Amino acid sequence: MALRTTLDQIGPLAVLSVHGDLDLATVPTLHHALNGLVGGHRGEIVAVDLDAIDALDDVGLGILLGAAGRARDHGGDVVLVCAAPRLRERLTVTRLDRAMSVYTSASEAARATRPE
Repeated sequence: MALRTTLDQIGPLAVLSVHGDLDLATVPTLHHALNGLVGGHRGEIVAVDLDAIDALDDVGLGILLGAAGRARDHGGDVVLVCAAPRLRERLTVTRLDRAMSVYTSASEAARATRPE
């Protein structure tokens, strides 16, 4: 299955929603979308919504972590949106949830990351 991405704005938070299989074959699509997201929002917190992901392998996790690192280099960050129990378990088992903030909805992420 192909990977699709859509970009939305929830208040001040840019949210990249990812749909399909995130695996070795679709990594270039995700990498390109994340570079655009982070590059277009330098110094800001942005979110990646994983709830429409059918598969998530280690390469995909690495791409997400790399994007967070690039964002942090410029004073921003990447947070994850994930309510699906099987994906949240994967984030916990791989400890990615310790390296990146994970929220159950985009609106929760927008509230939590709002500048004070």
